[in-house]
Amino acid sequence: MNDPSERVAGDFNMEVPTATPGEFQPLKLGALNIWPPVILAPMAGVTNLAFRSLCREQGAGLFVSEMITARGFLNGNRLTNLLASSAPNEKPRSIQVYGSDPIDLSEMVRALVDQGVDHIDLNLGCPVPKVTRTGGGSAIPLKPRLVARLVRAMTGAAGSVPVTIKMRKGISSELLTFVDAARAAEAEGVAAIALHGRTAEELYSGKADWNAIARLKDVVSVPVLGNGDIWECWDALRMMRETGCDAVVVGRGCLGRPWLFRELAQVFEGLEPDRPPNMGEVAGVMRDHAARLADLFGPAMGLRQMRKWTTWYTKGFRGSAQIRGRLHMIESLGELDELLGELDSEEAFPQSALRTSRAKRGHRQKVRLPEGYLDDLQDDTPPKGPHTPEEIAAYERALEGG
Repeated sequence: MNDPSERVAGDFNMEVPTATPGEFQPLKLGALNIWPPVILAPMAGVTNLAFRSLCREQGAGLFVSEMITARGFLNGNRLTNLLASSAPNEKPRSIQVYGSDPIDLSEMVRALVDQGVDHIDLNLGCPVPKVTRTGGGSAIPLKPRLVARLVRAMTGAAGSVPVTIKMRKGISSELLTFVDAARAAEAEGVAAIALHGRTAEELYSGKADWNAIARLKDVVSVPVLGNGDIWECWDALRMMRETGCDAVVVGRGCLGRPWLFRELAQVFEGLEPDRPPNMGEVAGVMRDHAARLADLFGPAMGLRQMRKWTTWYTKGFRGSAQIRGRLHMIESLGELDELLGELDSEEAFPQSALRTSRAKRGHRQKVRLPEGYLDDLQDDTPPKGPHTPEEIAAYERALEGG
């Protein structure tokens, strides 16, 4: 067992105790029992099969695909179907759907169930302007009857496969939507509700509001999944203890840190987690990740995909800033190996990098909604989504920002 006195953690997490026997229960989603109660958040441009497989090997849990547009999937878009792809050993298989048309969602869910998908999530939290200005994403929960219509279409097509939703608190502090939207979804048979404790206006800035997660737990009887500011395994324990939520959803905190899921598995079993990897060990994970991306997308596209990951993996290590520009231009595994060889392989993982923001900027935004969208919040008319291949491609590029 590791020595608690050598814990690598933020100051306020140094005294957080590991889980005690029976303190937490597996997350139940239909016939699924998820242990530990930890979920990899669906993230566009991130949670493809390559990264999901890396995380899954670190510890059990639920690992959700990036957002798959319903219309792109139904149109047979090659990249959309690649992003929705799985492997024989990926069990349970979990897909997040993006769509605002109940017919599209129903058809897609039936197709996914036929493929053997074990869990389907609906994205109701995307804050990207291109999405909200058409009435999609985080704009949908403003209209609870529309939420109900979309969820009803999915649960009606899913049979015994559990359907969940993921949303934000609302548009802004003046337009909070999560309570009414959650009640509407619960009434239509949703299996669980994930809540990111920020509004669309806040994007990823400031501190996540865990009180909203606790409030949602008081409002609905289905499991509540808490999302926001899980940077360390200890944050997950604190969130569940403070809010009473049934599971945690891990997003940006795991970018460039798939071993976070090993640490989470350990603390939920009552164990002190292993120390984070040193630079040499991180380099080995990076090389493995790059190879998996190359296998999934092909060598050229896979290495382009890896470029953004090089910043997340090397954050805080001495000398990484000096080679970052070259890392962002890699075209082969050999180039990656050569550049990483310039760093000190024995350097310990920098504690300062544990809570360093990754991927998303910390600004706020003014949320764009369709003209007159707030005039009738009882309206359940689906917003117009992308249908042509060009519209779908533009939408999917926009989703990578949210």
